[in-house]
Amino acid sequence: MNVTLVGGGPGAWDLITVRGLRAVEAADVILADHLGPASELHQLCDLSGKEIIDASKLPYGKQMAQSKINELMVHHAQAGKRVVRLKGGDSYVFGRGFEEVQACAEAGVPCEVIPGVSSAIAVPGAAGIPVTQRGVVHSFTVISGHVPPGHPSSLNNWEALAQTGGTLVVIMGVKNSGAIAQALIDAGRDSNTPAAVIQEGTTETQRAFRCTLGTIASTIEEHSIQPPAVYVIGEVAAL
Repeated sequence: MNVTLVGGGPGAWDLITVRGLRAVEAADVILADHLGPASELHQLCDLSGKEIIDASKLPYGKQMAQSKINELMVHHAQAGKRVVRLKGGDSYVFGRGFEEVQACAEAGVPCEVIPGVSSAIAVPGAAGIPVTQRGVVHSFTVISGHVPPGHPSSLNNWEALAQTGGTLVVIMGVKNSGAIAQALIDAGRDSNTPAAVIQEGTTETQRAFRCTLGTIASTIEEHSIQPPAVYVIGEVAAL
């Protein structure tokens, strides 16, 4: 019948949108990531009669290939099922959601996108950090830290990012935190710039640590921070 991409929010199951919840309730098949409310689907609706497919893509771990996810979405939709692709955060913020929309379009399958609350904004907020603040900062930039500075596939201009003067929010950057911090410092960002690291934001297991740009990597190592985690760089991290 159709596919609906649902942004499940930053972690806590009850931060999904009302429209997203209704789509999950109506679904016959749910392809769920490990982020967002996937581990607590039973909180959202009655799961009896629904097929739940684990489409997790764990950092440096278990992976379901994107091509397989696309194939399953299309297959079940063409079989007459209402399919929900449940993703963490927002499907279009480093979520590969548009690739899934394209796969549906190529197969002639109708696809709706329901936006979600992005962890890039919600996780700092849950830790008491506004990404913007009047009189402090007038911009913020969301950065993927999946590949380090200097990597052939990196599309980030780290020199420019260091000079924005705005808040920098890095997601998927735990492994490369040292290289990212050093690149920003080398490009002129003060190593004493306030920073914060938040793991499992918005959930009951949330942990947050204040630090500086120069101590992000050591803070992550000292506290054994693991993904999913977000770190914030900028004066707002001192508020």
